[in-house]
Amino acid sequence: MCVNGRPATFWEDFHITWANDHIKQTSGLNGNAIQLILDQASGSGFASKKQYLFGRVSMKIKLIPGDSAGTVTAFYMNSNTDAVRDELDFEFLGNRSGQPYTVQTNVFAHGKGDREQRVNLWFDPSADFHTYSILWNHYHIVFSVDEVPIRVYKNNEVKGIPYPKSQAMGIYSTLWEADDWATRGGLEKIDWSKAPFYAYYKDFDIEACAIPDGVSCTSNPNNWWEGLNYRSLSPLQARKYRWVRINHMVYDYCADKSRYPVSPPECLAGI
Repeated sequence: MCVNGRPATFWEDFHITWANDHIKQTSGLNGNAIQLILDQASGSGFASKKQYLFGRVSMKIKLIPGDSAGTVTAFYMNSNTDAVRDELDFEFLGNRSGQPYTVQTNVFAHGKGDREQRVNLWFDPSADFHTYSILWNHYHIVFSVDEVPIRVYKNNEVKGIPYPKSQAMGIYSTLWEADDWATRGGLEKIDWSKAPFYAYYKDFDIEACAIPDGVSCTSNPNNWWEGLNYRSLSPLQARKYRWVRINHMVYDYCADKSRYPVSPPECLAGI
């Protein structure tokens, strides 16, 4: 589990992107973690120092406990190119106490997004750390929670469907106020009397091709993430994936006929 032959560490591999005074390193029973803070003054965020093209990135995250309505905790990859942006998103949408946390995923390919899917997590993600990962290779993109696939976006370029494969992406995490849309479409607002809000990140794992120094890496078929076992879901992964989709999916843009009277092509191609 390494970057350039060594374990990934926060201060060596990431930098604070906004609100220095709202990000702290903590140590305790769960080991060292990075604490992101949201209050009425500011949210906060950090990003990787390098960009990557193909591989797997993961983090352990512990989300805001209790009443987190209106907040968004995010972990995503972004090419930082506005016009033709590629982006792979995990967005954790806060909720009122006792309601399940919803994770929204989205895929931007060649500047086209609006591919939201939402899954209610089947555990309390504020009670402990859980592992969230993005596998990205020439065949598909897989979003996983504790090794359980919750979303697959296949490479269907042969059918004329855009797929992110030419732009390197940085790794980002943010905690911010989004009560205009995050919880029940903006009906539930942030209760600032509960502030400050805290989310925790640790165990950063980046196994990927760093750009620009790893350009030759991106087309290397011997990278483990390009191997036969990672080109499609295993039978066990496929069963878990179906379980999530049947029991925990609460929104799929492919089924939203009000937004898409004609199904987007990638939905018909099988995602």
